[in-house]
Amino acid sequence: MDIAFYGEFCEEVIRLFKMKQHIAHISLVVKDYDEAIDFYTKKLNFVLIEDTYIKEQDKRWVLIAPPNAKECCLLLAKASNPEQEKHIGNQTGGRVFLFLFTDDFWRDYNNMLNNEIQFVRPPKEEPYGTVAVFQDLYGNLWDLLQPNEHNKGTFFNK
Repeated sequence: MDIAFYGEFCEEVIRLFKMKQHIAHISLVVKDYDEAIDFYTKKLNFVLIEDTYIKEQDKRWVLIAPPNAKECCLLLAKASNPEQEKHIGNQTGGRVFLFLFTDDFWRDYNNMLNNEIQFVRPPKEEPYGTVAVFQDLYGNLWDLLQPNEHNKGTFFNK
């Protein structure tokens, strides 16, 4: 093996291991900014991170996130045409769209019931944790999930 190639290969591997990326925002198409903010902050106890009007585009940049979220947040994006409006509440064709991880399933489940959140599938113990499926104000499906030690899709256990 050519020593120069090996050196370049090692440098590339080191660069990739040092690289840090994460998903910052996920767009959630909504009918109305204010009703969506009201639902997520009052019913799900999310935090309003930013609400900025963008004059040039006549829209708002609205970011919300669960309390103490460190990585990703939702960008509430108001539908701006009939095609986008058709997808409000069904961004994934009827599949669960978003996964709300919690460190205390029963605390959050009971709080959500008290806040009149509609669950479409009851709590269930799965190999990956305790889960129930609920709808947001538009009908998008969410998993409320407390992962266990077997869940490979979480950073909670690391």
